[in-house]
Amino acid sequence: MPSSIARQSIEQLGGEASILARQRRDHEELDRLMRRYDADPHPPEERQQILKDIIQFTFAHAFAEETVLWPALRRLHPDGDALTSRVEQEHQEINVLVAAIERTDPAYPRHRELTSRAFDVIRQDIRDEEDLLLPRLQEALGNDRARLRSLGTAWETVRRTAPTHPHPSVPRRPPGNALAGLPLSLYDRARDTTSARRGAKVAIVLTAVLAAWLLRAAIRHRS
Repeated sequence: MPSSIARQSIEQLGGEASILARQRRDHEELDRLMRRYDADPHPPEERQQILKDIIQFTFAHAFAEETVLWPALRRLHPDGDALTSRVEQEHQEINVLVAAIERTDPAYPRHRELTSRAFDVIRQDIRDEEDLLLPRLQEALGNDRARLRSLGTAWETVRRTAPTHPHPSVPRRPPGNALAGLPLSLYDRARDTTSARRGAKVAIVLTAVLAAWLLRAAIRHRS
């Protein structure tokens, strides 16, 4: 099996457009944001903005993994199901922790405890992906640069339109996550880009749209 992607050159990873290089860049940026949140003496408002950036970055990245990468690993590698189950459990724990963070007043010690725990799980998830899952994917693809680039393009496309907040009740695997992805992304991105009052109104409307969309999707899936 290839070594951890953390220790490989860009050339070994298949080039800048490879899924492996894209994943590592995202992991490095996420680590930078977490270290900035932990270390720098920011005013409370700025500190909360950094945390929001981390949350949005984390969930778009993870959704693209669950929709594009992990199904590919399950198809290509005999241990793919066991490997992806491990990180899916980590993703679910992050979902639950961040959902609790978003419900907790930042002034309370509980908020800091939850954030610290979430960062620990995110860092463990990054290690598992870089040391175990992504080298297995690289092994299964046989360093096929064209396929690594193709996966990278698909992953990036999904990441740019993915949900940006925790949704613990949404399945971690297709087709459930894919069915919910578009309406949840609309809902999340409305929350991210509107004022609090306007965002609340938009969220109410989109909640109704989401419920109707999921109901229609479930009916079509059963028929």
